[in-house]
Parts: sequence; structure tokens; C-alpha cells
Amino acid sequence: MSTYLIGDIQGCYGPLNRMLDRIGFDPATDRLWCCGDLVNRGGKSLKVLRLLHGLGPLVSVTLGNHDLHLLAADHRHPEGDCRNREFAKILRAPERHTLIHWLASQPLAAWSPEFRLLRMHAGVIPQWDWQDTLARAGEVSAVLASPQRGEFLRRMYGNKPRKWRDNRRGWSRLRLICNILTRIRFCDAEGKALFEATGPPGSQPKPYLPWFRHKHRRTRDVTVAFGHWAALGACVRKRYVALDSGCVWGGSLSAFRLEDRKLFQVPRRKR
Repeated sequence: MSTYLIGDIQGCYGPLNRMLDRIGFDPATDRLWCCGDLVNRGGKSLKVLRLLHGLGPLVSVTLGNHDLHLLAADHRHPEGDCRNREFAKILRAPERHTLIHWLASQPLAAWSPEFRLLRMHAGVIPQWDWQDTLARAGEVSAVLASPQRGEFLRRMYGNKPRKWRDNRRGWSRLRLICNILTRIRFCDAEGKALFEATGPPGSQPKPYLPWFRHKHRRTRDVTVAFGHWAALGACVRKRYVALDSGCVWGGSLSAFRLEDRKLFQVPRRKR
């Protein structure tokens, strides 16, 4: 049995298929842990969802911002009349409700004691350890599974608040949790996030740093796996694994086998 992390797919069905062939993925025994953003921009989002859902329970996803955007579109467009063409195909598909239910049931963060691995789509602030991260992610999962799901999906957009406080309550608390786990790249030492910045490390203003470079972050004793940051690219270090290598922008799709820490990549365009 092998365990594979896979970076942002974003509707790139061809590269995903080639990656599964490349690693010799066996859905009867292997595990595939997706770092989020399964959908949007790549042109084949419906086929990606059908494939991953069909692989069964050994596939697990940590939701990304584009996945949440699809859930919001599902709530806003009960008839499937969505301007986003990729989303419209999903919302008009006969298995729409099955796929949306499966996606909405995925967590925003997950923990593997076997590898001491914490995974999410984007990152985590220095103030949270892995237990805090799971607890905060669980708050969002709970509302996604509740009758308040539609209201949350309507209110989740926006860059404020930027700084975590334990006593924050209501929709602003859930919005910030969601933004940290699915959108963060840079923050300061106190956890104040700069959500607008999308460039590579070094492009950010002071005093912000890439979230994983804060020396006193409380997740430094575990390995954190994430995607989201195409300008960073695939990057394997002792305490973090970054797996968004910009497939949807013409780069590569990346996967990482945890047992021997081997990185695999396939290009967007078949050579």
C-alpha cells in the first residue's frame, strides 16, 4: 500500500489520468490525498470529480477555495444556470447531488498520525498547532453539514477579518478560518494574513513572511502538506511539502509518495 499526496488539479483531467498511470495507483490498496482545488479553470472539472469520487473511500480531499466556490454556486443556482461553464456542467449533471454531497463532506484539514502529517489546501497561522487546526476546520465542516450551509457560503467571501482571536465569534470567525486554511500565503508573526498577495516568496511587503517560514509557528514539529501557491511551485522540505506546480497554468501536476518521500510530476501538455 502506498499513500500519495496530490496538488491542485483544477479540472485538469488529462494530467490527473496520466499521473495515476505514472504512479501505478491501485484504488484497492493505495491512498490518494488531494490537497484541494479539484475544480475550475482546467476545462474538465466534471470528469475530475467523477473520477475521484469513483475511486472510492481511499480518496480523501482537503477543500480548497475553488471547491468552496463550487459549493456556493450549487447553492445559488438550483437550476444549474451558472455563468461559470465548468460549474454549469457539474450543476446540470445527473449525479450533481451525489458529487456535491461528496465534496461538501470533505474536511478543510486532516491529520495522519502515521506520518505526523497535517494537510490542508493553503496553510496555517503560527498560532495554531495541529490540534487547533483540526478543531477550527471542524467548525467550518459542521456548518457545511448544517441547515446554515447556504448562509455560510453566502457570507464566506471577503478578506476581513485578517487576524485571529480566540474570542472571535459568528460569521467573521468562520470566514477567517476558511480564508486561513484555503487562501493564506503570507502572514506576520502575530498571524495577521495578507490574503491579496499571490506572488512568490520575497514579493511580499514587510513584515509579512510565507506562513511556513515563521520560526515560532506551532506546527513546526509536524510535516504540513499544502497546495494553492503556484508561484511557489512544488517544494519538498523536512517540515513542509508544497504541491501546487501550476498545472492549470501550463505547468505540471505534482504528486508525492509519503512512504519514500518521492516526488512525481507530469506536464499539463502531453509530450
